Amino acid sequence: MDDLRDTAEPEDEVELAVEGALRPQSLAEFVGQQKVRGQLQLLLDAAKIQQRPADHILLSGPPGLGKTTLAMIVAHESDRPLRLSSGPAIQHAGDLAALLSSLTPGEVLFIDEIHRMARSAEEMLYLAMEDFRIDIMVGKGAGATSIPLDLSPFTLVGATTRSGLLPNPLRDRFGFTAHLEYYEPGELERVIERSAVMLDVQLPPAARAEIAKRSRGTPRISNRLLRRVRDYVIVHGSDQGATMGIVDAALDLYDVDSIGLDRLDRAVLDSLVRRFRGGPVGLSTLAVAVGEEGETIESVVEPYLVRIGFIGRTPRGRIAMPEAYEHLGLPSPESVLRFNDL
Repeated sequence: MDDLRDTAEPEDEVELAVEGALRPQSLAEFVGQQKVRGQLQLLLDAAKIQQRPADHILLSGPPGLGKTTLAMIVAHESDRPLRLSSGPAIQHAGDLAALLSSLTPGEVLFIDEIHRMARSAEEMLYLAMEDFRIDIMVGKGAGATSIPLDLSPFTLVGATTRSGLLPNPLRDRFGFTAHLEYYEPGELERVIERSAVMLDVQLPPAARAEIAKRSRGTPRISNRLLRRVRDYVIVHGSDQGATMGIVDAALDLYDVDSIGLDRLDRAVLDSLVRRFRGGPVGLSTLAVAVGEEGETIESVVEPYLVRIGFIGRTPRGRIAMPEAYEHLGLPSPESVLRFNDL
């Protein structure tokens, strides 16, 4: 079965094309993150009035909440070209120097997962962000010479899912920093309603609410679930569009349960509750038990399970909370109840 959670793995070209078509083109079309939208609008309007590039922008938050979309909107509303890159692709200072020196005046440079850049590139970025200049070293040893290279003024938009890994000197050079929050069900319903119109899917309000409830607070997952529902309608046919019965059947086919847990989520919970009697259990042991990498469990599975109160983190390891037992239809042991009362 396909895994419909949000991961960092690359999508195929069709999925990217569909996802790109569903992206809003302006802040007015962007759903949710109301405070961040208002702050960005002020930032862009001020830059446009003063006829200068906007200040550098840092967007942080979990995957799938709209960081890349907001970067595209910044470029679109500034009437500037957009250059896309990522932290893992910049592994040497020379990579960054080549990228920065090719920017046109006012261009918006988007670096996704900026915390994964090489340290030497980060240090070069400090000077580039402040003075629009970089120093290039020519030669080696005692004969090495530093040659200054002036850059065209640009706006850097950095995105990160782990802002704590950014060094303070880099974070302080951003003129505006925003943290994106998970979406409320009502906001996700608006996202789904807009996407359903673009995908030509008839979706009654109850079906929209059901998809939103299973979307883990993430618009990207909402759109993916909606596309799977659309596929089910196309294959099985329905004159009434995506009814509640079709939504349930489609999402059950892809192992997405009533609150958005999928096969791997339930495997982690089941192992923690049944095999390890609720824990505590170490991350590596839990990962081996479900046949996944520890990093996948920690970065993909755990955040949502912790957020909804199914898993707790303790110095001795992970434990299952009473809500997890309830979801699995099992009685909650007294030890977990006592921990939950502390």
